[in-house]
Amino acid sequence: MSDDRASHWETIYRTKTEDQVSWFQQTPEPSLTLLELAGATPDAVIVDIGAGASHLVDVLIGRGFDDVTVLDLSQAALDADHTRLGPDASRVTWIRSDVTDWQPERNYDIWHDRAAFHFLTDAVDQAAYAAVLKRAVKAGGHAIIGTFAPDGPEKCSGLPIVRHDADSIGKLLGGSFELIDTRRHEHRTPWDSVQLFQFSTFRKQG
Repeated sequence: MSDDRASHWETIYRTKTEDQVSWFQQTPEPSLTLLELAGATPDAVIVDIGAGASHLVDVLIGRGFDDVTVLDLSQAALDADHTRLGPDASRVTWIRSDVTDWQPERNYDIWHDRAAFHFLTDAVDQAAYAAVLKRAVKAGGHAIIGTFAPDGPEKCSGLPIVRHDADSIGKLLGGSFELIDTRRHEHRTPWDSVQLFQFSTFRKQG
């Protein structure tokens, strides 16, 4: 785990409430729509990468999904999720890790990442992320990746980011992943500004 990266996010989640960060969503769209597009059913094995204090896990558990993993490098973010979910937290697998260092012990039907990948500005980290994703997603499974769009913000949470489109992500994933959907999304922050995102969904062939 990158110590600097972990320290930054630990500070963010220890000093701010969930609605004091720009990426807060009360309802996790378009993630829910894209999970449906990927054919997610309650028995799907799902991992939410860099979830932070996202409410996606709440919705999935509420809809009867019983095999959801939440990964984040901030223990404070995971603790906030635990507290919010209450007794339902025991139904979730929690992993504290930097995704670039993670060693998946199983395969997943769906890899979901809303706004984690674009913080990886170094080519080595991007390649490590792609390598982990390729190991983690089973054949026929899907990867949903949301990043700032090419005309979106250049920084977030005081950090530089790399803006992406479906082509740049597809090149990292390689020929074994087929693009099945790409779309723009206008995210409205808690202070009513708009951030332009793009979401790309890929299917692993084989």
